[in-house]
Amino acid sequence: MLDVKTLIDLIDTVGNSDDIAIRAHERNPLIYSALAAQVKTTLGALNDLGIGRNDRVAIVLPNGPEMATAFLAIATGATAAPLNPGYRAEEFKFYLEDLNACALLVDENSESPALEIANQLDIPVLRLVVEEGVPAGSFTLEGETIDSGNRKIETGPGSADDIALVLHTSGTTSRPKIVPLSQRNLCASARNIGSTLGLSKEDCCMNIMPLFHIHGLIAAVLSSVAAGASLYATPGFNALKVFTWVSDAQPSWYTAVPTMHQAILSRVVRNKEILEQMKLRFIRSSSSSLAPQIMEELESTFGCPVIESYGMTEATHQMASNLLPPGKRKAGTVGVAAGPEICVMDEQGKILTSGQTGEFVIRGDNVTPGYENNPKANAEGFQDGWFRTGDQGFMDSEGYVTITGRLKEIINRGG
Repeated sequence: MLDVKTLIDLIDTVGNSDDIAIRAHERNPLIYSALAAQVKTTLGALNDLGIGRNDRVAIVLPNGPEMATAFLAIATGATAAPLNPGYRAEEFKFYLEDLNACALLVDENSESPALEIANQLDIPVLRLVVEEGVPAGSFTLEGETIDSGNRKIETGPGSADDIALVLHTSGTTSRPKIVPLSQRNLCASARNIGSTLGLSKEDCCMNIMPLFHIHGLIAAVLSSVAAGASLYATPGFNALKVFTWVSDAQPSWYTAVPTMHQAILSRVVRNKEILEQMKLRFIRSSSSSLAPQIMEELESTFGCPVIESYGMTEATHQMASNLLPPGKRKAGTVGVAAGPEICVMDEQGKILTSGQTGEFVIRGDNVTPGYENNPKANAEGFQDGWFRTGDQGFMDSEGYVTITGRLKEIINRGG
């Protein structure tokens, strides 16, 4: 991937190709030239509706190809704010108010409780319409023009420092924090992941991760598009259907959290014929610690290396990763720095040497410029240009990162 800093440049780099970009079960594929056209058409439609650069569009869509392309299109010229479609009404109320969303995007048949909340908050609703027989990821937008008052709409694609994506992150200790991620952040992270995994247009990623989470959005969707590879978009994780999708997609890799890997392993005995046909180049694991015995079982079952990576929302996902062969994979570690610089720091801000335990800190083009409207969190989270991750551990003499705990307790529910 070239060193691009905006999503429109990323799209233009791959957008003249007839290679397949997006696939889905029992759908016609979307090629890259059509994906580029979809992004630009959607951007024009958003501008016509009164939505421009840095305007926030809350997205409440099910997993699938349209969620992937809607994210790409909105992030290119506005700000994508994906929300979990499973939220209850009171949760939607909190997030829509906190985000100051200018519009809510749902599918044309949605009955989400977000609709009632949008009506209460006077937030315009956009509907995503998919015509029968169109390629996976193709859609049109319908909605009323947004009253912008005297505000000037900045049209066209965003710049490197425009905010492309906003997500919330939180532990159990505080109110959820808004993490704004710029176009520069997204492009840098996609480039880092593509480089770590050696992605090319020959690859196909089967996405089973939710697309309201940084892992699926960046590691699966954006890294694939940046590499000109193809994405097989599923409706979301379902252990009973994974091997059907594998048979259809013939992916070269997938990325998941450990609980998903374990569920997939539990279905192997019923799918031995499909297993024999699989040609995975590697399997990726992130968002939660992968037990060494699960890593070993995955490698022996699927006959490919398992790459454990370390990521978080504030880093636009990936920070460290184990390496593909002939590089080393050290079970129990999350690998070496894979994009941003990583150091270990003590409480006073002193950088520690290998083997010494402290807090992991990072800096680089993929790191958020700071939490929104939260000076306390920024004062605690940033020091001398480094972002404090809140994760504790050490690095060995080869730079491999071992996480030993959290400085602040959080709940990690299945990654």
